[in-house]
Amino acid sequence: MAILKIGEKIEIENAVVLAPMEDVTELPFRLICKQYGADVLYSEFISSEALFRRVEKSIKKIYFDEQERPIGIQIFGANDEPMIESARLVEQFNPDFIDINYGCWVKNVVRNNAGAAMLKQPERMEELTRNVVKSVNLPVTVKTRLGWDKKSIVICDVAKRLEDAGISALAIHCRTREDAHKGEADWSWISKVKQVVSIPVILNGDVKSALDVKRAFDETGCDAVMIGRAAIGNPFIFRQAKEYLKTGNLIPPPTFYERVKVCLQHLKLNIQYKGERLGIIEFRKFYSGYLKNLPNASKVRSQLVVSDSYQQIEEILNNYIAYMEDLMDKRKFILHSQAEEIEDFEKFNSC
Repeated sequence: MAILKIGEKIEIENAVVLAPMEDVTELPFRLICKQYGADVLYSEFISSEALFRRVEKSIKKIYFDEQERPIGIQIFGANDEPMIESARLVEQFNPDFIDINYGCWVKNVVRNNAGAAMLKQPERMEELTRNVVKSVNLPVTVKTRLGWDKKSIVICDVAKRLEDAGISALAIHCRTREDAHKGEADWSWISKVKQVVSIPVILNGDVKSALDVKRAFDETGCDAVMIGRAAIGNPFIFRQAKEYLKTGNLIPPPTFYERVKVCLQHLKLNIQYKGERLGIIEFRKFYSGYLKNLPNASKVRSQLVVSDSYQQIEEILNNYIAYMEDLMDKRKFILHSQAEEIEDFEKFNSC
């Protein structure tokens, strides 16, 4: 049985956690994922340089609701003073732990030697991590990748170094920086890392369903499973995963009623958090997930992404519910008619 233990306060059996994602894992989305069963939440990553300069927009990213616990606030950077001071600033908000991002692959992060760029200099990664750990009383964790590219997979060495530096847990996206999100995540490295460290190891990468969550635990011996992109517009994945782990039963997917209801709930939270205009604009990335594979979803999305008021969006989605109800009634009628035809045919043949 897998146990995720971080510090003295977090100890969770078969933990399924929400991955940190830039511009996605903001407070409204985290609350929705918590509602549907996410055991641990992470903030989106926050620049240590921006926190060091006390940029208000970045400081706001630290804010969280008590309902979200346990939660980690993730920071990134390459320089000691900003990383240390930003960790101390985050500590004042009293999250459950601080996470360091050594996995971001995007160019504007790695060109500044932050994120996954640190995988090219494990000694420096160890030194910087040790300095951050020593500067705060909260547990410190790390999220990283296997290596810079397939010719330089250094995760086992990095894991040992980070454990020696004092981190409390390690999340591994099972791709290299070169892979970005391409190709298949190589979960085999999780069991290799587990052999060289005693801290909890969290698997991330290609976890797209409840079945994947169970398979990740069974095949790798990981201590927790982290879900990222598969949760965007689909917080229901946490409920499905937790139920499958607990009972072995795959519960039905959410109805279109529930999907639309949660979409509107999420949008309301986004508006409360950011104001109506920005809340609506920045919510548009979630519609694809909430409406995925539903009939005429693309037409509905095209209306939603140009709507600029909550009332208008609510009206569009309510009209869509009415359309779906009518469609379901027609399908039920067709199925019923087909069943009657089959019954009549069988009666005729039995004469």
